[in-house]
Amino acid sequence: MATTALISVSEYLNTTYRPDRDYIDGEVRERNLGERPHAMLQMVLSVIFAQNRNLWNVLPLPEQRVQTSATHFRIPDLCIVRRSDPADRIVYTAPLLCIEVLSRDDTLGDMQERVDDYVGMGVENVWVIDPVRRTAYMSNSSGFVMPANGELTVTGTPIRVVLAELFAQVDEFEAGR
Repeated sequence: MATTALISVSEYLNTTYRPDRDYIDGEVRERNLGERPHAMLQMVLSVIFAQNRNLWNVLPLPEQRVQTSATHFRIPDLCIVRRSDPADRIVYTAPLLCIEVLSRDDTLGDMQERVDDYVGMGVENVWVIDPVRRTAYMSNSSGFVMPANGELTVTGTPIRVVLAELFAQVDEFEAGR
C-alpha cells in the first residue's frame, strides 16, 4: 500500500503547483479541472461577477487560495470576496461566496468535504454547478439544494444569477469560437 508523503504548511505555501492544489492536513491534493465544459462555465461566471463587481460590491477571484483552517487550504473555482475584505495574498476571511464547478470525475459526495471546509470557516454561500447536466446547487453543511426558481442568489445582496441565462451565455461563447 502506497503512502502519501506529508509536507508542512510552510512548504505548501512556498511551492508553486500548476495547476494549484488543495492542502489538507499535510497532503497536497490535485483538483479535477482542465476540460472545456469546466473552463467555459468558470470563465462565464468570472465575467458575470467582474461585470457586476461595482453593483454587487464584490471582487471575483478565480482559483484563489483560501485557508479554511490551520491545516486546510482550498482553491475554489471562483472565490467571491467583499470589496471591503482584506487584500491578503491568501484569503483568510470567510468569502461571501465560493463557487465550485463540477468536472467529469467529481461527485456531489466529493464536493461535500469541500463545502464542509468552507462552511467551517464561516462561508455562508456555496454554489456547486454542473456544466454538463446544467444543474446547480446551493450548499451548506446539511447538503445540496437545487434552487426552486432557477436562480442562484446570495441573501442580503443584489447577487442573482439566472441559470437559463448563465448557460445561454456559455452556449454563446461556445458558438463564437
